[in-house]
Amino acid sequence: MEEPVEVDYGDDPIEDTSMQQEEAESKTSASGLMKQKGRGHKSKEDDERYAGRSGQFDQLSESVRDGALKSVEGWVVFISGVHEEAQEDDIYERFSEHGNIQQIHLNLDRRTGFVKGYALVEYLKYEEAERAVTNENGQKLLSQPLNVSFAFAQPPRSRR
Repeated sequence: MEEPVEVDYGDDPIEDTSMQQEEAESKTSASGLMKQKGRGHKSKEDDERYAGRSGQFDQLSESVRDGALKSVEGWVVFISGVHEEAQEDDIYERFSEHGNIQQIHLNLDRRTGFVKGYALVEYLKYEEAERAVTNENGQKLLSQPLNVSFAFAQPPRSRR
């Protein structure tokens, strides 16, 4: 004679409710309140998260000078009013007189292939970037005046 086979038809609804009750009880704290997770619910762990040394973040040394802010790699100068037919070599020759250039970004218009009208030049030292800003601002390149300033600058403090 055959032995009876026990078939499992999935989760038993009676067992599920008892498991849900156990989970709810485990989430209840000693004071009888439910623990709440997610945004907007402060817990003691959140208060201790940035306590001590972990709440102090790194700063770039010498990162602010006369309102200009240093980027991660150097001091970036923004040049606007660049003639559309200017080449990267024209910018390099003009601005390398003031110091060693780390990078030049001269964006081109995809449709026309001409320069969009601005360039970014990066110097390693602040003194070189400052010299470029003071000497080249208002000067002409390919018969068009340039407007030269620091790309990253601290906004003026507003009074309240």
